[in-house]
Amino acid sequence: MDLKNIKKLIELLEQSQISELIVEDEGVKVSLKKHLSAPEVKVTQVPIPHTVTPAAETPPATEKKTGPEAGLTPVISPIVGTFYRAPSPDTPPYVEVGDHIKPGQPVCIIEAMKMFNEIEAEISGRVVKILAGNGEAVEYGQVLMLIEEEK
Repeated sequence: MDLKNIKKLIELLEQSQISELIVEDEGVKVSLKKHLSAPEVKVTQVPIPHTVTPAAETPPATEKKTGPEAGLTPVISPIVGTFYRAPSPDTPPYVEVGDHIKPGQPVCIIEAMKMFNEIEAEISGRVVKILAGNGEAVEYGQVLMLIEEEK
């Protein structure tokens, strides 16, 4: 799903009476919720069937690794944008190295086209390393942080 299609979905939501819209297309799930001032966009990766494999696919999080990152689960950027560790400059970061997280907990924000997208944890665990710098441009598929999964 490209940004042009996401913009069309936002326009449709703004013009309609509905307050929430969820669309899945080509392995990308877009969730839009209308608030009083502006719609909120949440983009998350959904599993892609094994028969459909994009050419630039990032390695799956369950892939066996060796070396210092073995056994760690990456938090991967679902979009291109600017990485922020906190919701605003005067508030503390969502997470620090050593913090324990749980599924659904916001871990960072990625700003894309003046839209602030909260990135949520998909697993329970402990933050081991934060790889992206605050205010740094990030790419689709870039590893933002590493999580040691709780078993």
